[in-house]
Amino acid sequence: MTDSTAPVVDFDSVSRHDVGLVGGKNASLGEMIQNLTAAGVRVPPGFATTAAAYRRFIESNGLESLIRGQLAAWSDSRISLAEAGAAIRAAFMQADWPAESSEAVVRFYRALGERLGDVAPSVAVRSSATAEDLPDASFAGQQETYLNVVGEAELLLACKRCYASLFTDRAISYRQARAYDHLSVALSVGVQQMVRSDRGGSGVMFSIDTETGFDRVVLINAAWGLGETVVQGLVDPDEYVVFKPLLADPERVPIVEKTVGGKAIKMVYAAEGGKSTRTVATSVAERERSVLDDSEILQLARWACVIEQHYGVAMDMEWARDGDSGALYIVQARPETVQSQRREDAALKSYSVSDAGPMLLSGLAIGDAAVNGRVCIVLDPRSVEDFPQGAILVAENTDPDWVPIMRKAAAIVTDHGGRTSHAAIVSRELGVPALIGTGQATRVLHDAQDITVSCAEGDTGQVYEGHAEIFAESISLDHVPSTRTKLMLNLANPAAAFRWWRLPADGVGLARMEFVISNTIKVHPMALAHPERVSDPEVRAQIEQLTRGYADRTDYFVERLASSLARIAAFCHPKPVIVRLSDFKSNEYANLLGGAGFEPHEENPMLGLRGASRYYSPRYRDGFALECRALRRLREVLGFDNVIVMVPFCRTVDEADHVLTVMAEHGLKRGERGLKIYVMCEIPANVILAEDFAARFDGFSIGSNDLTQLTLGVDRDSDELAPLFSEHNPAVKRLIEDVIGRAHSVDTPVGLCGEAPSSHPEFARFLVDAGIDSISVNPASFLAVNRNVHLAEVAIDNATGVR
Repeated sequence: MTDSTAPVVDFDSVSRHDVGLVGGKNASLGEMIQNLTAAGVRVPPGFATTAAAYRRFIESNGLESLIRGQLAAWSDSRISLAEAGAAIRAAFMQADWPAESSEAVVRFYRALGERLGDVAPSVAVRSSATAEDLPDASFAGQQETYLNVVGEAELLLACKRCYASLFTDRAISYRQARAYDHLSVALSVGVQQMVRSDRGGSGVMFSIDTETGFDRVVLINAAWGLGETVVQGLVDPDEYVVFKPLLADPERVPIVEKTVGGKAIKMVYAAEGGKSTRTVATSVAERERSVLDDSEILQLARWACVIEQHYGVAMDMEWARDGDSGALYIVQARPETVQSQRREDAALKSYSVSDAGPMLLSGLAIGDAAVNGRVCIVLDPRSVEDFPQGAILVAENTDPDWVPIMRKAAAIVTDHGGRTSHAAIVSRELGVPALIGTGQATRVLHDAQDITVSCAEGDTGQVYEGHAEIFAESISLDHVPSTRTKLMLNLANPAAAFRWWRLPADGVGLARMEFVISNTIKVHPMALAHPERVSDPEVRAQIEQLTRGYADRTDYFVERLASSLARIAAFCHPKPVIVRLSDFKSNEYANLLGGAGFEPHEENPMLGLRGASRYYSPRYRDGFALECRALRRLREVLGFDNVIVMVPFCRTVDEADHVLTVMAEHGLKRGERGLKIYVMCEIPANVILAEDFAARFDGFSIGSNDLTQLTLGVDRDSDELAPLFSEHNPAVKRLIEDVIGRAHSVDTPVGLCGEAPSSHPEFARFLVDAGIDSISVNPASFLAVNRNVHLAEVAIDNATGVR
């Protein structure tokens, strides 16, 4: 049992139950060293001063009365917070170490040096308060950390500075806001082997998606050099997202996102001078290169799962890679304090924006809300006497000194930072929407400017000029009835997929590949397969910029498409996800970068070279090969074999045979590795020859828009003919009934993708009566369709006497 009166203890001798002895941070380090090293988790060794040593320091120097007096004077407004904090910190720095404590620190430091084979090892000196890293409050960054500390005298000085940092202005304010008594909180100092991450890189990791609470992924941020640049939001880091359920399979690489950030600077050891670290610019090669390779990303993600399983809660971790040995380390682990505290059955709040002005900026969206407000640019929090309540804070980045201002802000916009930066973490804790890493907010925006900050459109948020109309809708997930008819989602935006994970959907009935191509990849696949045929030098330069870092430009298309679709496939795994092959029309393909030279001019693209006819056409066959490569990577490398591939706009049975042959040539053979291939039912010929199509495909998905326009001869985009366009037309309904009956006669399932069942309860009843197997709708319509289908099934049961 650990001696609670000892001034110093080794990490090996403490556990997570010793928060009162060594604070949350050090208790967690001891817990991992004792329990998780056998599972392969690597934690640097070290030791910690105890809460008893801190209180002995206070007592031996008579500091309690000074602290209480200064805080009382501040509370009574006789002095400012800055004056009170400065006086207390000065008293700490002038105080003397009790001999027992200083001797113990030196003794343990020497023992650590013997263990590491270094007489004067470099160490990280971190503050660990007894009221920190709690499940309901992170106290993130409230006390100081000192890196690259070498020598006994420097170590004792750094420890004293940590004690003093318990009374920085930000720490005092934070405890005051949380109603913690200032003298009931003690401080432990952790002294840990310094990992040479200045040469290897470091970052932050969460065992949960920090924006949506989706608990089946690990989020990793990475940058070159010491990790303070990531925590403080000084850089735009790399970001990796890993799907946890597939990590156990050594044949899979379930990295569903890998974004290379700008990483313009890095923090390294100082070569000379009084500072232990300094910030320098990164090289062009470092900015363009991923900090971690796939094996390292997967190793960290597996450690995150081990740590989360041991603690039983979602975790927030810091990691570092030693540049000399290449070894990865976990240097901190604490409970995640925002998403993990939300009830799983809590209502979803969905925001939408309309009548917005011109878009001024975009960045990483933190939260999913939207707000209107007036800009207040702050470059130094110490220069702001009274930040306007409800203003939109615009800053280069933030650190803990900014928290009092952040509390007053309606939204936060920063130039730099990633999802695990200080601004992102604190804005989540405060429930304030934020746009992180916009690159130029402090230059583009100006004080007193009216803007709208929208985080309601997925992972990428926007700043719009002026005040837009903002609508908020609460979506309750209490008492969602189960239905025999499968209810699925239509998804097109991978960035927003995770936000819907709490909906009790039966899978994804339609994932639109063309949306991913146009919004994420942006380049015509034929322009990547045949770059020599792109004649416009400006377009060539844009493509080169997008594909920089890829030796083979086609890999850019394949990897980006596969990982984007993986986000959609992950959110409901192992339930089915139906991915529709690209269904651009020729005029839409022409709008992609480099696309104009590969597309024909068609008078009626709606009935032209689209869907199945493209995939075996010489005009697009090489582009289609890239789509197939991406789908193979998605299923076979990333591991999402819950993906079903769907062929759109297949006019004839011969065309179906052509497409299936081409797909098989590219490794997508129906039945192999469990691959199912569906076909869209959107042409009357698909209904008339349903049995023939069913012999070639595993299922049908009715595309009601195209089926309606081709049955009635009505252009679905025509304003003049809009009154004639209706899925309720008896001819359309008869075709729907017919294809369901024909398909079921040969044991082939049929679904429908469309919004009519949500807005028209009678149409939902019609589909249920007809025996539809599944209905797929947009997420915002899910609960309305669920209600309509449930009522329809109850009515049918009542009519037939089913109980």
